[in-house]
Amino acid sequence: MRYYQFQRAFSLIELMIAVAIVGILAGIAYPSYLEHVATTRRADAQANLIALAQYMERRFTENGTYSNAVLPYVLSPRDGNASFYALSLPPGNLTASTFTIRARPINAMIGDRCGDMTIDNFGRKIPANCW
Repeated sequence: MRYYQFQRAFSLIELMIAVAIVGILAGIAYPSYLEHVATTRRADAQANLIALAQYMERRFTENGTYSNAVLPYVLSPRDGNASFYALSLPPGNLTASTFTIRARPINAMIGDRCGDMTIDNFGRKIPANCW
């Protein structure tokens, strides 16, 4: 008659299977997480662009012109002190009756699939597939 002892530890095969499963899940989840973070940062920049466009429209209502406008520093990034988009009024895109505000990706967002995002005085949003 044989007496069997119960196994009290993991075998190497069981450990390797668990590591493989964790690796596969991480390989799927991490890129999805990075795209979600980029989408959130992009949405924050878009909200800032819309807020600045509203500021420019208020300025036009008060002064009758967009000329000599400067962007106020009232918008703060939501991820601590890090900025991911530089907001600007590109030279040559500001006249008495028109403006274009640009958000250029910086820091961790350099190389973002959307690139520069702009909004103008007509409310046109470029690139349209990223808004």
